[in-house]
Amino acid sequence: MKSNQPILPRGFAPLLIVAMILAAVNLRPAVTSLGALLDPVIHGLEMNGFVAGIITGVPPLCFALLGPLAPRLAAKRGPELVILGAMGAILAGILLRSLAPTTSLFLLCTALALAGIAVGNILMPVLVKKWFPHKIGLVTGSYTTAVALGAATVAGVAVPLNQAMGGQWRVGLAIWALPALVALVLWVVIYFGLRAHIREQQQPIKPRVTGAGELGSMRKNPTAWWVAIFFGTQSSAAYIFMGWAPKIFSDFGVDPQISGLLLALLLGVGVPLSFVMPALAGRFTNQGPLVWITGTAGMLAVVGLLVFQAQGALLWAILLGIAGANFPLALTMIGLKAHTAAGVAKLSAFGQSVGYMISFPGPFAVGALHEITGSWTAPIVLLGVLMVAQTVAGIQAGKPRYVEDHRPVRV
Repeated sequence: MKSNQPILPRGFAPLLIVAMILAAVNLRPAVTSLGALLDPVIHGLEMNGFVAGIITGVPPLCFALLGPLAPRLAAKRGPELVILGAMGAILAGILLRSLAPTTSLFLLCTALALAGIAVGNILMPVLVKKWFPHKIGLVTGSYTTAVALGAATVAGVAVPLNQAMGGQWRVGLAIWALPALVALVLWVVIYFGLRAHIREQQQPIKPRVTGAGELGSMRKNPTAWWVAIFFGTQSSAAYIFMGWAPKIFSDFGVDPQISGLLLALLLGVGVPLSFVMPALAGRFTNQGPLVWITGTAGMLAVVGLLVFQAQGALLWAILLGIAGANFPLALTMIGLKAHTAAGVAKLSAFGQSVGYMISFPGPFAVGALHEITGSWTAPIVLLGVLMVAQTVAGIQAGKPRYVEDHRPVRV
């Protein structure tokens, strides 16, 4: 049987994987650097708790609103060129927000960086399915590991690096434009090196009939909805961690610098799991048992935060890191729950866009609940509800079925 996989020119396969890894490294620093430096940013721009909650909730909202544009752009220009543009948006957004004199401009520039991240989030699974359809677990694991590594590195060094540079939070945020610049340069090389080859082999990413079934609207597809709910609830919990974990630990009595290191540990635990989880998921037809493991870890961490707080902070960070492995698991499911690149493109756009819309209220609700109650109890209970919800949704999403298995309703 002849494979539909496009054949890369000699030597370009490893270069493309490196480029994807570098792009993935840049899909979190704009968020985690802000989480680590949230206190000085709040004071510098004179924000209250509600505004800070909005800022921590902006990432998933931007991803939800801007994500659906990615497949349309990719269909017209190719995912490679669109990823190149995404790296440029991340670079510009990070630099410009570090100069923003007001909260509104800060939000606008942050949204620019997040637009680039949104496009990258959607198109990375599409690139994997397009160029490496027989190595989905391996390549997905490589780039999701890079996402986790980028997030953990920034969380761990953002505060001490900021202090080493004189405690100027603007410089502390701007420095993370450098990895985006490196990725942008490499994607320029990739695009112009592959441009002729892409034009020869580029096929529009459109729905089509396959032997496994017809690809219909994701809005009427049960599998797509379970994937979206799973993605959304785990994203909500993840952005609560990235935006609020250092402040929560600090308010529990942990030294602020140690609190940043705890976030780094939380995210660092996800580095090896981001490589292992997709590989394991690709070996199973049902990913539900993996969700049981991550969900149990998350629920134990929530109970611990309610009961022992600072005394067990190290353990709770580790358990939350294990729960965070639902992110690479959800991305792997997107690649596994469709038979074709067309299916992955539609499922990725729907699952991530709807998922991020589901996740948007979470970080904002944490800020609002803390502002209203003056306590972290209600926000942590909310986190527990998210842990239960993502476990239930992940078990359903992990069942052995494909989006093409659900025939569209004809009207």
